[in-house]
Amino acid sequence: MQADKQKVTRLLKTARGQMDGILKMVEEDRYCIDISQQLMATEAILNKVNKEILTAHLKNCVSHAESQEEKEEKIDELVSMLGKILK
Repeated sequence: MQADKQKVTRLLKTARGQMDGILKMVEEDRYCIDISQQLMATEAILNKVNKEILTAHLKNCVSHAESQEEKEEKIDELVSMLGKILK
């Protein structure tokens, strides 16, 4: 992985902490909207991590591919994965 590992790790640990908080909220029967807001905040962090990783993939893995065929293969991988996310 070519992404900034410290940044990715920090964000993932933050998301994990939020998930622990959300579980506690569910166990305590907290207000649904409050739980939903925390879920959306966690999703935003995970999306930020994914953006960081995909950006690094494009800047490193794709741009440093040794052949045009390898570049196209890596781009196709990315497009396929994005297709799953954007359904």
